[in-house]
Amino acid sequence: MPTTPPPFSKNRFLQIVLAVYALVWIATAINPLDWLVWILENILVVVLVAILVATYRRFAFSNLSYLLIVLYLSLHAVGTNTGYAQTPIGFWLKEVFDLNRNPYDRIIHFTFGLLLAYPFYELIVRAGGLRGWVAHWSPVSIILAASVGFEVMESFIAEIVSPGTGPAWLGAQGDEWDMQFDLAAALLGALAVMPFTYWEERVAAKLGGPP
Repeated sequence: MPTTPPPFSKNRFLQIVLAVYALVWIATAINPLDWLVWILENILVVVLVAILVATYRRFAFSNLSYLLIVLYLSLHAVGTNTGYAQTPIGFWLKEVFDLNRNPYDRIIHFTFGLLLAYPFYELIVRAGGLRGWVAHWSPVSIILAASVGFEVMESFIAEIVSPGTGPAWLGAQGDEWDMQFDLAAALLGALAVMPFTYWEERVAAKLGGPP
């Protein structure tokens, strides 16, 4: 299990990571395509960052977890600037791989599971004291539950903001199974991390450290 990082004032790695994210966030906050979308998409980001800052002294994640969180938030920030369905890199991927839609929203959902499952795993093991299969399956369950909750909340907001055109406003791109594919992407991303957490637990056990 990764060790607790040094205090923030001495943690140069975390300082650099946060500085880079701040630049990304500021850059993507400049002249977004839809200010309302940008604001709504960033509400949960502000809440998450506030929680991480407020709880840092009581529980500091490893540098690896902070890096993974920042990577996800940076990818998310890019999507909030143009809207997931209008992201230029998504159109590039669509052309390169001859896809029928801009895939950036799928990438965000997949990376939600891929990049945040490990921080959840670390939280469960270090703060919750869970071990074995429960410690590996719980992050997957949390990712899936959070994804479902977000999709439901997003649907309600879409109907309030854009009655009758919710799916289009959300960037479903005409896909009636958009929600289900998004959930599947997040689930697959989280599952992909579990072999790594299992390997890490086995290595720690062989070295005599905490699993």
